Amino acid sequence: MKILVLGNMGMLGTDIVGKLSASYDVIGKDIDDFDITDKQDCRRVIVESDAEIVINAAAYTNVDDCEDNQETCFAVNAEGVKNVVRSCTEQGIKIVHFSTDYVFDGTQNTPYTEDFPYNPINVYGQSKLQGELYLREYSNNYILIRTAWLYGKNGKNFVDTIIDKAHIERSLQVVDDQIGSPTYTVDLASAVKVLIEGNHTGIFHVTNRGTCSWYEFALKILEYADVKNVEVKPVTSDTFPRKALRPHYSVLSCKKFSHATQRTMRYWQIALKDYINRIN
Repeated sequence: MKILVLGNMGMLGTDIVGKLSASYDVIGKDIDDFDITDKQDCRRVIVESDAEIVINAAAYTNVDDCEDNQETCFAVNAEGVKNVVRSCTEQGIKIVHFSTDYVFDGTQNTPYTEDFPYNPINVYGQSKLQGELYLREYSNNYILIRTAWLYGKNGKNFVDTIIDKAHIERSLQVVDDQIGSPTYTVDLASAVKVLIEGNHTGIFHVTNRGTCSWYEFALKILEYADVKNVEVKPVTSDTFPRKALRPHYSVLSCKKFSHATQRTMRYWQIALKDYINRIN
């Protein structure tokens, strides 16, 4: 089977290519190869690939920048998705696409299921939601994966930031009023492989198991990285005003994924330890 990965040089795309290449003929395309906001360019790379599945891991992911660059954000995360999906539908190609916990408003205190009403509170979430809607409008052969709090070795992420700061500063402040599920891109890539091989379709929430605050996440990062003598102080989100609002609770229920695949994701602590062992 031939698979085209769009955004193959990104943090998630790199690990998807790595996971799938051992079993399939994988082609990667990124920003230097095509313009996702150009309908004809999308059609060109998809037709030329002769792929049976297209995995779209391309996205505008800087949440705060999206507030200032709404046009570009929507061009990539919404109109770009429409371009990809319509081209795939024309060619009879299955599409795998990724969305975010940020399509929800974070006012719940129980995990969000796939059919829970969406209500994004920032531009990034709004753009990703519009991408979802285009996917569902123009295709009936798709896997839509919502995930959260991604980190991996091929892109800027919270884990690396905390470790880097701890080597410079003796005291860190980290918010403790945002709750989610840290997710290792390697584990998400494995879940993609499982969903593809099971010929699944529809919406799935996929994150590592368990929940924590960013503060609790930071404590584990430093523990596993064996960084000592650094004080970590819990603070509220108000301490660090950001351009984009963040949901306070964005835990996704992964029960549907587990039921459909008979697989469970690793606990986030185990995945984090694995990641830190790999980068050290």
